[in-house]
Amino acid sequence: MSKFRLSLFMVLSLLCFIGGVDSAMAQGKVKKDLFKAKSPKIQYVRPDTTILIKYDEFPDDQSDADKSIFFNPKKELSIVSEDTSELDLGEQHIVEMSEEVLVDSTWIRIAGYYAIWDTRNINPYRMDGRQLKDTVDIKLYDPRSNRNYKMPLVETPVTSHFGSRGGRWHYGTDIDLNTGDSIFAAFDGVIRINKWDGGGYGNYIVVRHYNGLETLYGHMSRPIAQVGQFVKAGDIIGLGGSTGRSSGPHLHYEVRYQGNPIDPENMYNFPGYLLKGESLTITSALFNYYNRAKSSSSGGRRTSYHTVRSGDTLSGIGKKYGVSASQIAKLNGISTRTTLKVGRKLRIR
Repeated sequence: MSKFRLSLFMVLSLLCFIGGVDSAMAQGKVKKDLFKAKSPKIQYVRPDTTILIKYDEFPDDQSDADKSIFFNPKKELSIVSEDTSELDLGEQHIVEMSEEVLVDSTWIRIAGYYAIWDTRNINPYRMDGRQLKDTVDIKLYDPRSNRNYKMPLVETPVTSHFGSRGGRWHYGTDIDLNTGDSIFAAFDGVIRINKWDGGGYGNYIVVRHYNGLETLYGHMSRPIAQVGQFVKAGDIIGLGGSTGRSSGPHLHYEVRYQGNPIDPENMYNFPGYLLKGESLTITSALFNYYNRAKSSSSGGRRTSYHTVRSGDTLSGIGKKYGVSASQIAKLNGISTRTTLKVGRKLRIR
């Protein structure tokens, strides 16, 4: 009997030891997984209303850059149910975005909001920043929650600032680069637009971020990230170039809140290669430039010129600006077969 009791004691001790290890491992797992962030979930929901509003449009080029300031609905919101495969079809949806964290092996929803999801229009939102009544505090990054930030380029020498430029308003900051340089996502988010705009942004991408901001990256030689793709701050989303309405290789970088452009230099110290702070306070005062922007852009159609470089052809120039070679030839009183002289200025529009 004593041997039996000893054996039983050893078995029970072994079971208790194993149970203790499992418990410790479980506790360790809970600690390790605590507040582990889950990628935002996109879920289609049916809205109560689909109210469309009128919009103003600048009498200028029909590029995305020129018509992005005001809400420009192409049709009534098309609502589908639980079908993320339609994210890249270019339709407008109202979607529910939800944020979750893993606590004790269970995903807990910590935040949710409704927003329009549109893969074609830069500004599909029904919001005028000048009418903003509340103060909105945007958390730009939070290392404790594994929410980081990244400058859009390895180096950020500014070549053109936000504001009036050449009789029109420039809604972003231009940063110098070499063709083929890597362009990085500024914050965690999801790709909303990957599109070509021959008369403006060229190849460009718009990223919707978890913190409520959106960033736009224009004139890429090659966009890499695809619509609906989740990206982390610092992920490569494209390569630098000079596509669209561009006089040379650079990144046109915009920051927007619900479609309203914000001067990036309110957030960034570009020479210092860093953000000015962990958060950004948004008030209606940030958008007081709107009236000046509209007046500077309402003088009628703008005349555009291109300076011929070595290797340029009319068809190549036309493709760059989204116009036909015959149109360029007609505007300049030349034939489509004319040999182009380096340094000559050609009228594009």
